[in-house]
Amino acid sequence: MSGVLPCQTIEAMLAAGQIAADVAPLEGQVQPASLDLRLGAKAWRLRASFLPGEGRRVEDRLDGLAMHQIDLTPGAVLEKGCVYLVPLVERLALPEGTSAVANAKSSTGRLDLLTRTIIDGGAEFDRIPAGYHGPLYAEICPRSFSVLVRPGMRLNQIRFRAGEARLTDDELAALHAKTPLVDGTPHIDEGLGFSVDLGGALAGWRAKPHSGVIDLDRIGHYPPGEFWEPVKAERGGVILDPGAFYILVSREAVTIPPTHAAEMAPYLAMVGEFRVHYAGFFDPGFGHSEAGGAGSRGVLEVRCHEAPFVLEHGQIVGRLVYERMAAPPARLYGREIASNYQGQGLRLAKHFAEG
Repeated sequence: MSGVLPCQTIEAMLAAGQIAADVAPLEGQVQPASLDLRLGAKAWRLRASFLPGEGRRVEDRLDGLAMHQIDLTPGAVLEKGCVYLVPLVERLALPEGTSAVANAKSSTGRLDLLTRTIIDGGAEFDRIPAGYHGPLYAEICPRSFSVLVRPGMRLNQIRFRAGEARLTDDELAALHAKTPLVDGTPHIDEGLGFSVDLGGALAGWRAKPHSGVIDLDRIGHYPPGEFWEPVKAERGGVILDPGAFYILVSREAVTIPPTHAAEMAPYLAMVGEFRVHYAGFFDPGFGHSEAGGAGSRGVLEVRCHEAPFVLEHGQIVGRLVYERMAAPPARLYGREIASNYQGQGLRLAKHFAEG
C-alpha cells in the first residue's frame, strides 16, 4: 500500500539493512512516521553551502570547499553564521519504489539552526530518490545562536514514502468532515492553510543578536531572557525587521489523525517579504484526542527578508500538507512516544526554562 511508512516498517527496514549504521539505534530514535538521524564524530567547516550534483560524491567536493576538519567527540562549538558538514551515522540502501524526505527536528528549527540533508549525487536538499544507496550528510548553519554539539545528537529526521501519499484538496476536505483538523472553518488550498496568532499579551519572541552558546544536551536550562526578547503586537500587527528571527504561533489548533502525517510548507512567496521556516514534520497523533493532544498550535519560525514587513493578526502564513499513512503506526506522537510539544501553544525550544 502506498503512503508514509510507519514506525513498525522503519524498524523492519533497520533489521533488513535498508537503513544501516555502525552504532545500534537508540531508544526513541524511531518516531511514529520518521527516523531521527544522528551526527557522526567529525565535521568540516565549509567555505560555502553546496550540492554535489548528479554523478558526484559529497566527499569529492570537499577539496575545494572544506577549510578544516573538527573532532566532535569532546564536544565542539558550531559558530553562528558558519557552514558545517557532518557525516551522519545512518546510511541507506533503499528499495526501488521507496523514497525519502528529510527535515529539521522541531527543536532544531526553533533555534534557527538551519540543518539540511545532502546525499551523493544530490541536486536538491532533503530529497532522497527511490532506490538510493549511500551515505547521508547534514549541512548545518547556525543562524541566530552558536551551539555546542556532540556525536549522536539528533538534529534532523527522515520520513520514508512508498508511492504517492499526498492528499488532494478534495480528499483533505473529506478528512476534515470526518475528523476535524482545525478548530474552525478550514482554509484548504493545496493543503490546509493556517494563520498567525498575534492577539495575546505576548505575541511571540525575537532572537537577540548577541547571545551565548547553547549546549544542545541541556534541556530546560537556559533563561529565555538571555537569548530572546518578547514581542508585543501593536494595532493588531507586528513589524518584522529584515534578518531578524521570530518565534510565533498559529491561531488554529491543529490535529493530525493517527491515519495521517503532515508536513509544514510555505504558503505563497507573494504574501509578504518573510518566510515561515518549516522544520515541520507533524507525526500521527499530534494534537489528537487519542494521544492527549486535543488540538495543538503550530509553532512558526519566521524570518523577514529584504524589507520590514507588517504581519497582521489572522494573516495566513503557511499550510500543512497532509499525507496518508501506508498503515497506522504502532505508536502515536504524545502517547507511546514522549513529546515535548504535545498540546503546545507559543513555546520556545525545549532547551529554555519555562515560566
